[in-house]
Amino acid sequence: MLAPEVRRRLTAQLEDARKRGMVGPGPVAAHLDHAEALAANVDDDFHGRFLDLGSGAGVPGLILLAVWPRATGVLLDARRRRCSFLESSLQDLDLGDRGSVACGRAEELARDGEFRGKFELAVARGFGGPATTAECAVGFLEEGGRLAVSEPPGEADPGRWPKEGLQRLGLRGPELRGGAGRGVAVLTAAGPPRERWPRRTGVPGRRPLW
Repeated sequence: MLAPEVRRRLTAQLEDARKRGMVGPGPVAAHLDHAEALAANVDDDFHGRFLDLGSGAGVPGLILLAVWPRATGVLLDARRRRCSFLESSLQDLDLGDRGSVACGRAEELARDGEFRGKFELAVARGFGGPATTAECAVGFLEEGGRLAVSEPPGEADPGRWPKEGLQRLGLRGPELRGGAGRGVAVLTAAGPPRERWPRRTGVPGRRPLW
């Protein structure tokens, strides 16, 4: 759980992001609560390296760095304006020693030797549909690495993650955790990234596997 002072600083940072049009609807407190719930559903004390896929204003990546004091994280976003905000936020929140920003398309960075198969965990909230998210994330995961995706409000639906589609990508799951409105689907990489995935930039979104 976030200490009151840390929560205050994160709230101020996200309120600033909202003024810039980088945070979606709903109270900032709800975004913080949701990210804390994601952290609890994944690991109370994660201390490896994680990737925040489509970090935007840093939800949940910045919050996860604060919740997991022994973790290191890479916040990935394709928009330079958001990347600049994330870089400033890491410094403002004294997280620059454990967090960094990767600015670019996931499909391209997943084939960069610095990132390919180098993460124990990838997280995603609102990045895209299930198939798009899974394909864009799988190239970053090491063997046994996990992808944790925030599920939409309502009852968890395993049908969003068909076994056949996941097997094509080399993923196992899903393991559905959490309750309504706080659900997380956890997928596990059965091996190192397969050469085929992800496909070229834009293709996972235009032609999802399921």
